[in-house]
Amino acid sequence: MTTTLRPTEPLQQAADGTRSRRYQVCVNSRPVGAIHLATDPRFGPSVAKIRELRIEESDRGRGRGAVAALAAEEVVRGWGCKQIEATVPGDAEAGLRLTKALGYVTRNRGMEKALGDTPPELPAGSVGRPMTQAEYEAWDRRGREEYAQDWIRRGVPEAEAYAKSHRDHDQLLPRGLATENMLFTLLEHEGTPVGDLWLGERAGSAFVYNVEVHAAHRGRGHGRTLMLLAEAQAVAAGMNRIGLNVFSGNLPAERLYESLGYETTEYHLYKDLL
Repeated sequence: MTTTLRPTEPLQQAADGTRSRRYQVCVNSRPVGAIHLATDPRFGPSVAKIRELRIEESDRGRGRGAVAALAAEEVVRGWGCKQIEATVPGDAEAGLRLTKALGYVTRNRGMEKALGDTPPELPAGSVGRPMTQAEYEAWDRRGREEYAQDWIRRGVPEAEAYAKSHRDHDQLLPRGLATENMLFTLLEHEGTPVGDLWLGERAGSAFVYNVEVHAAHRGRGHGRTLMLLAEAQAVAAGMNRIGLNVFSGNLPAERLYESLGYETTEYHLYKDLL
């Protein structure tokens, strides 16, 4: 049997060079599913993404999805792409097995936790306070560099990683420290600054955009305190859920979030196209 991708629309091309096209997945010309391919605007026209891959239930379990994904790689190679991405829901075990079998590597994952009505208490001696403007400016410079390096270490070309870092920070923080619905907090322990927290709102839930323990104070439980602080701030703001992103390979952070009850909502994977 021959599995092919049949276009269902013209190739969509934007002024910035990004592309998008939808296809039927066909077996011997019989439609068995659909796939939507696009380039990722976050990284430019050299990175493609499988936005949707669906196989009809009656045709599942026969390798149709795997062959369609491989055919998609050939399509985006023709677009000049050097990398392809996919997002898999946290509970889609079959989808995760498929992508990993095809050579995809987990880059990062989204996690989420339901919150109660009572804010957690911080350990004795620990307290959060708002950042000053000077502290924010130093944090912003450091944060842009570290965020870019996170992407570079996970396969994103340097130029695209720095462009994404600056674009994301500029879009999320148009007014810097005064941006609405964003909180920047410095954690102090017995009067000494030990870490910082960037908490905001995303899609009606609290979201931890960044949390960091300063290098000289790591390994003393301050990361857990910062997360408790984030949850306390979220509850105080009337939020009932809190989410975050964690990069693959950051084992201390992954273990911390799991120990606090965070669950994976989606996996973000990528594959280099040779």
